[in-house]
This record gives sequence, structure tokens and C-alpha cells, in this order.
Amino acid sequence: MDTIAVYPGSFDPVTNGHIDIICRGLKVFDNIIVGVARNSAKKTMFSVDERIEMLRESLGDNPRIRVDVIDGLLIDYVRNQGSNIIIRGLRAVSDFEYEFQLAQVNHTVEKNIETMFMMTSVRYGYLSSSVVKEMGSLGGDIKDFVPECVLQRIREKYPLTK
Repeated sequence: MDTIAVYPGSFDPVTNGHIDIICRGLKVFDNIIVGVARNSAKKTMFSVDERIEMLRESLGDNPRIRVDVIDGLLIDYVRNQGSNIIIRGLRAVSDFEYEFQLAQVNHTVEKNIETMFMMTSVRYGYLSSSVVKEMGSLGGDIKDFVPECVLQRIREKYPLTK
């Protein structure tokens, strides 16, 4: 039986750090669903549809990866996908506290769902979507931080971006 893991996030925008977690996750799990969270409380740079497009373009046609939208509770989504595994990336100790709290809540509500933490690769330990957005908006060079299709979309919004 194939193992399916769900990698949730806002991916606003997807970064090379996200791509790294997905590719490394494929070494552990048979299939990964990249779940784009529709979070109305967050002000996003890109619409859900744009984020899905950028993820699909960045990830290519790998049959082991599916990109989808998460509406509602993550644990309900994971269960409905026939999975019991959530992947979360950790950059620093500050990420751990928040992610640990979420994992504990999810596990309390649904005992069969486990959260697997993956440490980011050293080269992406500092990288976040927020850093990418801020640097891009100020004309910074972000070409090493995001896939080419994302760089082009950010340049459309911020023409000074390098």
C-alpha cells in the first residue's frame, strides 16, 4: 500500500526551500499531496490559483506529486485523502515551538494522524516566503531563492526585482 503524505502551507510564494522539502519527502513517502491552504486571515501576494499554478510549474509532471487546495481543517483534509501523515519543514528552533503546538492539537483531535518534521537543508535555513516578498518588493536579487516561474511572477508585481 502506498504511503501518502500531505505537505500543507500557504506557499505565497513557493520557494526553493519548499521544493527541497517536497523532493526530500519523496525519498520517504510514495506520494505527496502539496496542499495550498486557503487562509482568509492572511493577506497573500498571490491568489490560490496563482500559487497552485506556480507549484505545478515548479514541480513538473511528477506522478507522485499532486497539488491541491485545502479548505477547512487540515486533519479533515488529510483523512479525506486517505493519508495519516503531515509533513512540516523546520528552519529553526522558533519554527519548532509553533509547529509542535499545531502537531499536538492535530494529534489530540485525530490520534491516527502523525506529523513528520523535516529539517530544511542548510542552504535554505534562512529562507521564507516573507523574506522573498520583502526583498522582491524592495528590488532585491531573489533569483537563488525561488524557481524561475515564481521569479517572473514577482517581477511582474515588482518590476525592480532582480
